[in-house]
Amino acid sequence: MDIFGIVTLLGGLALFLYGMREMSERLMLASGSHLKGMLERLTSNPVKAIFLGAGVTAVMQSSSATTVMVVGLVNAGLLPLSQTVGLIMGANVGTTVTAWILSLGTIGAGNAYLKFLNPSFFVPVIAIVAVSTMMFIKNERKYNVSRILAGFAILMFGMQTMSSAVRPLSENPAFRQLFVTFSNPILGMLVGALLTAVIQSSSASIGILQAFTLTGALTYGAALPIIMGQNIGTCVTALTSSINTSKNAKRAALIHLTFNVMGTVVFMSGFYLVNYLWPFTFLDKSPNAVDIAIINTVYKISATILFLPFRDWLVKFVTWITPAKAGEKIDLLEEMDVFAALDSRFLETPGFAVSQSRQLANQMAELVRRQYELSARLLENYDAQGYRDNQIMEDLIDQYEDHLGTYMIQISARKLTDRESRELTLLMQSLSDFERISDHALGIAGSAKEMHDKQIRFSDAAISELAIYKRAVSDLLDTMVKAFSNDDLELAMQVEPLEEVIDGLTDELQARHVRRLQDGCCTIELGFILIDTLTSMERIADHCSNIAVSMIELSRESLDHHAFLQSFRAEEAFRIMFEQYKKNYELPALPASDYAGQLSMEEALPEKTGRTD
Repeated sequence: MDIFGIVTLLGGLALFLYGMREMSERLMLASGSHLKGMLERLTSNPVKAIFLGAGVTAVMQSSSATTVMVVGLVNAGLLPLSQTVGLIMGANVGTTVTAWILSLGTIGAGNAYLKFLNPSFFVPVIAIVAVSTMMFIKNERKYNVSRILAGFAILMFGMQTMSSAVRPLSENPAFRQLFVTFSNPILGMLVGALLTAVIQSSSASIGILQAFTLTGALTYGAALPIIMGQNIGTCVTALTSSINTSKNAKRAALIHLTFNVMGTVVFMSGFYLVNYLWPFTFLDKSPNAVDIAIINTVYKISATILFLPFRDWLVKFVTWITPAKAGEKIDLLEEMDVFAALDSRFLETPGFAVSQSRQLANQMAELVRRQYELSARLLENYDAQGYRDNQIMEDLIDQYEDHLGTYMIQISARKLTDRESRELTLLMQSLSDFERISDHALGIAGSAKEMHDKQIRFSDAAISELAIYKRAVSDLLDTMVKAFSNDDLELAMQVEPLEEVIDGLTDELQARHVRRLQDGCCTIELGFILIDTLTSMERIADHCSNIAVSMIELSRESLDHHAFLQSFRAEEAFRIMFEQYKKNYELPALPASDYAGQLSMEEALPEKTGRTD
């Protein structure tokens, strides 16, 4: 092969690898947001796990990507180690799909009608359709599909280029001798493992092997050990990703390696033992691309069937070779790290990473709701442990904001669909609102503590009125959390009308308290505490409104917050809900004479020094 042939071969390889990467990335982009749901439906049934692993790998076109994701899930405590075996076995089977796709080049060799299925005909057609769609159609879904098709066309063109470049080598004696050397089982496995480890894709290395079948120099005797080695080399990616992970995550990567190594050893030992006793006559013959796909598929399915009954022993084996060290944190505690769900490995599948962020944001929302309920109860019945729990919850919510914010900034630098981008924007906007709600909930708990420490309490009238107010804020927070967690726009539209009612209740409660101050039924000190409590609750309602309005704005692609609120409040549905809420949270009526000579809150109370709301 001269310099021109070498350049053509390398150029074809570059196009092949780029096309495979482009197709894989776009497939993951299109399906990443659904992968979490698929994996969550995984049960302890190993057969279902195998089919799931095969399906996910067929979609992502990479068993390494699937296995890395499994390692991340185990590290996050989201997947038990015992359930990884089926997924990993299925991933091995799923990666055979690529070999069958690449074998399309042999179709139509002797039939005029089947030539329409030959890549030399349909690849240019696919390229024309894909590029035309990308240039003239702006629909995101069609654009992503076009990128997948373009990646496939580039992949197949690279495969054809490699095949054309290596075809002249069929007459080269040195090249033929090289593949005779690879017939040595040990050497062949090492070559296959090294090639796959370098390019980090068993599918790509199988494609390269299929390209070399066109030279006629590759024999079954050389192809078999190379294919076996490729299955070992693909484990490198998962092993690398398991560095600095939990013990169980490392074990998941070792299950992948152990399964492939044991499968290779059993298959090779049995094959060459039979060959020694009854020599096979086909080993010196040359396979074609379809034959390579068949060998690869039969081996992986056979290995899966063979080792499936021994999956529990496989888990016990990797656990035995990786014992916990003295004083090392046990796996249960590792799995309790909620923020391990934000694993950097998931960033390679951005849609999945967005789903993980959504899950933790939902947990944060629920924690905020529980903290407020605890704070509201402390106003009625204070206890020291409840106050400490409130502080702990506020600190945890701060950690949620820090970890989620950092992780979502990393996601934002990745390729996302429009829907995923909008969801990420909502999550990032909501983080600070949830954190501020938590701060105000702690402020309410602080007011309860102050009254307990000073042995003072609100008047019966104030307690009765505050109960209605607390119920309104609690219902508002419940509605917002449900709307946010379920992405329910109908519920989100119910938040702003109730927030408007709460604003009116705040003014009314302050006015009534002023009257009690004038009548001597309450003290200035309790007035300060009431102001702090009402202000904290009103701020909570404001932040709930911010989150709900953001949901509606993003769904309507509105950018002007104030203009949107004005138009939303002018809608008939808003007015109807507002009036209904006013009736639901109406305060007991006061005699008209009670309002005579009423002062404002600012006039009735002296300036509060050193206090914040």
